[in-house]
Amino acid sequence: MKIGVIKEGKIPPDERVPLSPQQCAEINADFPVQVVVQKSNIRRFKDEEYQAAGVPVVDDVSDCDVLMGVKEVPVSELIDNKTYFYFSHTIKKQPYNRKLLLAMIEKNIAMVDYEALTNTKGIRLIGFGKYAGIVGCYNSFYAYGQQTGEYNLKRAYQCEDRAEMEAELSKIKLPANYKIVTSGGGRVNSGIEEILHKIGIKRVSPQELLSQTFNEPVYAQILVDDYYKKTDGSAFKRSEVYSHPERFERDFMKFARVADMYISGHFWDEDAPYIFTREDAKDPSFNIKVVGDVSCDIDAAVACTLRPSTIADPIYGYDVLNEKETAYNAPGAITVMAVDNLPCELPKDASRDFGREFIDKVLPHLINDHERVIERATICKNGDLTPDYEYLRDYVNGELTA
Repeated sequence: MKIGVIKEGKIPPDERVPLSPQQCAEINADFPVQVVVQKSNIRRFKDEEYQAAGVPVVDDVSDCDVLMGVKEVPVSELIDNKTYFYFSHTIKKQPYNRKLLLAMIEKNIAMVDYEALTNTKGIRLIGFGKYAGIVGCYNSFYAYGQQTGEYNLKRAYQCEDRAEMEAELSKIKLPANYKIVTSGGGRVNSGIEEILHKIGIKRVSPQELLSQTFNEPVYAQILVDDYYKKTDGSAFKRSEVYSHPERFERDFMKFARVADMYISGHFWDEDAPYIFTREDAKDPSFNIKVVGDVSCDIDAAVACTLRPSTIADPIYGYDVLNEKETAYNAPGAITVMAVDNLPCELPKDASRDFGREFIDKVLPHLINDHERVIERATICKNGDLTPDYEYLRDYVNGELTA
């Protein structure tokens, strides 16, 4: 089997890769697979680094069996009759990528979506979520420094790697009893917590955060049963939040009254209640001054997230009373960090982490898929949708209604 790491063609360009130079060399040495890399001048890992690791760097990858990228491949660059791995952003019927899926079907491409790679329990095997949490947490403290003028962190994307970024954390100055709330329990939140631990912020329980005063900064992780409650007051079942979100209402204000910073790392369903609303933010007791919305659902669960921000311009202000954007340091404003491509700020580290997961959790199944890991993640094959993705038929046929 021959795998080609393709150059990224999407605009704006993405500096990440699915496999680092050392990981390509590792696969070539340890697996019955040959990996080559297509020439590119936009990766953070340079062609010369792949060559130095003994990995062939080539112009043409048309002789490869499997082609791996990160972001969507432009239709004009798709090669017929290949197996592709990348984030296709089609499995939720995203309108802007319908033509991409159509083209892959027409070109007899087997499309394996990283997002759909799961174990037998349905748990995702691979993703960049942890680095979204790592960079998002760092950026939240960058936002606090900009808002208050207490310190100035170097931007994450200007750091060579995670180690240089983490060296900046020693600049952070927080008052005693500064309270931080994080939401979510998955990959994103694990990244958030890694940075909180590096800063040296003490973890406390949600109840302790609500009821106690501390002589140091603290944080609490909250889950759905902390920030939602049953509308009818009956017993809370976490699984029910996802199966019947209409039976719940928000219960976040108790945290908003005591917390200074909120960093979101949750998954939110559009049928679920908001976490806090614009009216909640107008409440005189609403205390949160910095929101790091790593989840970044626009004008949705976190009401002050009016738009995504950018790596170049990562923060803006939310005018609570007028419900509109303002300067990030305007009096009374909530400072919002809502960058929606956070892992791109640390492309080398994020790529290494992703590639490690691919080698450990996915590559063995590509060689022998007896557990159907690759099969379950294959959206189209042999010129048609696969049975697991038949639900995309109306999307492919252009029959969706608004």
